[in-house]
Amino acid sequence: MIKFFLMVNKQGQTRLSRYYEYMDLHKRTILETEVIKQCLSRSKEQCSFIEYKDFKLVYRQYAALFIVVGINETENEMAVYELIHNFVEVLDKYFSRVSELDVSFLFNQLMKSSCCLRWACNGFKVVPYFDLAVGS
Repeated sequence: MIKFFLMVNKQGQTRLSRYYEYMDLHKRTILETEVIKQCLSRSKEQCSFIEYKDFKLVYRQYAALFIVVGINETENEMAVYELIHNFVEVLDKYFSRVSELDVSFLFNQLMKSSCCLRWACNGFKVVPYFDLAVGS
């Protein structure tokens, strides 16, 4: 199960965060600081999976953005790694080459206009799609 989803720049600033389990704001701040420090301190040659406290971190770097997903111990790391890549492909198609500025400024417009990004999971194949129905 996915516990949280973070998009972070190289300076360690969180650009997007989504939590799927309740966590108070102070604990979120501490968690983000520690997770970001762990991921940014690793070299490109090191594995993209990190065991951290009672869960695992799966991360990928795209240019100046790091995408970090926190998962429980039983989740498949490679499936989440592929999910991150598919998510970025969808953003690339929507924004035509996604950048940190798109995530910071235009992602809110995407959500406000009710264009919600949803994921349909079919076994091991993850299929991204946009739900463009306004007002749903």
